[in-house]
Formats: sequence, C-alpha cells, structure tokens
Amino acid sequence: MWLALAGLARAQPSEEAVKAAFLPRFARYVVWPAAAVPEPVAPFHLCVIGRDPFGRMLDQAAAGEVIDGRRVAVRRAASAGQSGGCHLAFVQGGSPQETARLLLALRERPVLTVTDARAGPQRGMIHFTIVGGRVRFFIDEAAASDRGLAISSRLLALAAGVRQRR
Repeated sequence: MWLALAGLARAQPSEEAVKAAFLPRFARYVVWPAAAVPEPVAPFHLCVIGRDPFGRMLDQAAAGEVIDGRRVAVRRAASAGQSGGCHLAFVQGGSPQETARLLLALRERPVLTVTDARAGPQRGMIHFTIVGGRVRFFIDEAAASDRGLAISSRLLALAAGVRQRR
C-alpha cells in the first residue's frame, strides 16, 4: 500500500508539464483580429521566444490541439525578430531585462504573450505563477485588448487575478 502511494506521489506532473499543457489550450479562449487569423489550411503558431523550459512536453501537448479547425504548430525563436506569424508566444529571456526587451519588441503585434514568474517580474498578457503550491495564472486583459485580442470570460474566470480592460 505504501509503495503504491509513493508511486502516485511521483506520478504528479512537474510544474513545467502543467504549464506546457496549459499553453496551447489558452488559444481556445482568445479571439484574434481578422488580419491575424491564419488561413484555413495554415497552422496556428505557438512560439517559444528565448529560453525554452518545456522541450518535448510542449510539442506533445500541442500535437493534439486544434484551434478553429487549424492544427497547432510549435516554433522556437531566439529573438522577437524571428517571431513573425506567431499567434501565441511564451516569452522568457536569460534575465528579467532580456524578457522585458522581448516583450517590448512584441508590443505592437497581435500576439498573446505568456510569461512565467520563475523568470522574473516581467509580465505578458498571461503570467504563470505558483499559488498555494499549484500552477495558476494572472491575465492582463487590458494589454490583450490594446493589441486587438479578446479573452473569453471562461478563461478570465479561471485566472487567479485579472487586470480589467480600460
């Protein structure tokens, strides 16, 4: 009995695995401006810009996802300059300052940006953090709205906190 319980404790997914599972699903609850929506046969691009804490976990999580009839393709880019065509981007620089620079470079694009508290205080439109030992996220609805993105009330309801639209 004790060994079975110990095995269950080890079977809990890692923090990175939980975040990787969340990332492609966020897109289900966002509406992009018409000009940013991919053609019907084109994939929906989920990009990792900067450091990649997920590796294959993100590829596996995205493999089965379909957003409005489009498959999800994961791309990795070292800089924001390589982010053309991204719809959703996990952004993590090597330092908080680099993360801030990457976010600033994406500021004018209709890209849903996601950041992680483990990488510093800089925040994307969605920001992962740990609350009570669980992976949670905050949403900056105002920043998303400024870029023409609309976040569903269903996703807003799941957030640990929301910065409302102006």
